[in-house]
Amino acid sequence: MAENPFFHRPQYANDLAQQLLKPTALQLQVRSGVFLSGIRRIGKTTFLRQDLIPALESMQALVIYVDLWADRSKSPALLVHEAVKSTLSELASPGTTLLERFKGLNVGAAGFSFGFQVDSVGKPGGATLSEVFTELVDKVSTNVVLILDEVQQALGTEDGNNLLFALKAARDAVNTRPGTAGYLLFLGTGSHKSLVADMATRRSQPFAGAVATEYEPLGAEFVRWKHEQLQPLKGVKLPSQEVMYQGFLAIGQRPEELQNALVLLQSRPEDPDMAFPIICTTLAASAAEVEIATVESMGALASAIFDRVAHGNESGESGLFSADAIQQYGALIGVSVDTTQVQNMMDRMITANLIHRRSHGVYAIADPFVRQAWQQRKAMQLPSR
Repeated sequence: MAENPFFHRPQYANDLAQQLLKPTALQLQVRSGVFLSGIRRIGKTTFLRQDLIPALESMQALVIYVDLWADRSKSPALLVHEAVKSTLSELASPGTTLLERFKGLNVGAAGFSFGFQVDSVGKPGGATLSEVFTELVDKVSTNVVLILDEVQQALGTEDGNNLLFALKAARDAVNTRPGTAGYLLFLGTGSHKSLVADMATRRSQPFAGAVATEYEPLGAEFVRWKHEQLQPLKGVKLPSQEVMYQGFLAIGQRPEELQNALVLLQSRPEDPDMAFPIICTTLAASAAEVEIATVESMGALASAIFDRVAHGNESGESGLFSADAIQQYGALIGVSVDTTQVQNMMDRMITANLIHRRSHGVYAIADPFVRQAWQQRKAMQLPSR
């Protein structure tokens, strides 16, 4: 039998599934929605597909998964409507795997029938998402979990905002009914930490009041699994497990970058324990330089603000709008600046996912490894590009 190419996280998945589907009295806020954020390429989507969705389904939930980056030519609303219609069609068609899961509900041989035309969903005059999810929950008599991966893609356009308000209305229509047969649970995940967190915390957002939390990145167990997977292979150069783990931390706990580092190691003549840290440090620096170049392309004010955020304390308290800060920015760039200019530049950097808002007036670098690279760069007094 072939090796399983995926590292599974059953405990993490089961814990999240349990909180979503069977919350304690102190966890009921999850029914307002859950927004899970994490930096790019740390394995969020793999975890959703390989672990969380199977865990939810093992607890009898019906899961609809939509990747809003799957087809950038389509609007988020269209992608959601397509996924919903695909699920409805499977339930209405005989012999499908999804229908088989619910065959104990006295479903006819032809599958479920709905009180609306499936093809009309998302079209003018068709069934609303509130009507669709209310009937869907009643038909399957269980919780329905809608997962939007890269949920921040729904922001910024009228179509996307309308989708989010429609989903919020559907959530309320299902979840506020006395004796509902199940709940509509919304999980949004994304790599833009500020925007994803804002969706749960800003009053202007439809899901204000939902739970915002951070994705737990892979750790030592993943590295141990990877090491044990490769160790039996003849002729493969490997660092020790501890050196491999430290390298994994250096590249931001990104599994693809770990794979790249291991491939590069194969062509190095040095001892693996000596070569691997150098490779990982180089990869991390190269990735960070791309982000740093983006900051510098925004101009001197962006660099000055970014530097202050990077050198703020771990809680993000960096006094970005204090009188001293405004004066310092002006001194650094050679012209006077005001608070409005600073705020506008902050908003640009948040949109570019360079910094993120932790709370009102508190900011941090979006990727901690870019923060580290920036600090090292400044400490060495490297010239700007």
